[in-house]
Amino acid sequence: METIEASLMKHPFMKGIEPALVKEMVPCASIVTFNSGDFIARVDEEAHRFYLLLHGRVSIQTFSPKKGPITVQTLGEGEMLGRFWLKRPYRWRFEARAQELTRAIALDVKCLSEKCEANHSLGYAFMKRYTYGLVLQFRTLRLQLLDMLE
Repeated sequence: METIEASLMKHPFMKGIEPALVKEMVPCASIVTFNSGDFIARVDEEAHRFYLLLHGRVSIQTFSPKKGPITVQTLGEGEMLGRFWLKRPYRWRFEARAQELTRAIALDVKCLSEKCEANHSLGYAFMKRYTYGLVLQFRTLRLQLLDMLE
């Protein structure tokens, strides 16, 4: 079985990051598994972790009183789940549910925040990747909004 460090190094989110910086993140990481249908996050729950998906699919959902749960995005292997944890209070703003057996690297928010604060090289490397992920997410949202308007 692959180590957490090796799994982190292979994940696209970590592309180009120095191995020494990845090694600093290892104590904050664990491998988690979710079965099909399991909730990973619920609206307004505390967000103690965010996830780097290794395998599987996760639906991002919001709730409509008229229509019930609505999937607004589906994430898969190589993607990140949980982008809005940097500002306190750390709360989920959506629901996330495994659509099939899903494996991920769970990163503890408090632990990683402390490590980034203590080592600004790690913080900078992490923020560059985090920001790029937000840009991709906003592009996706824009395309989805355009589809809804047509």
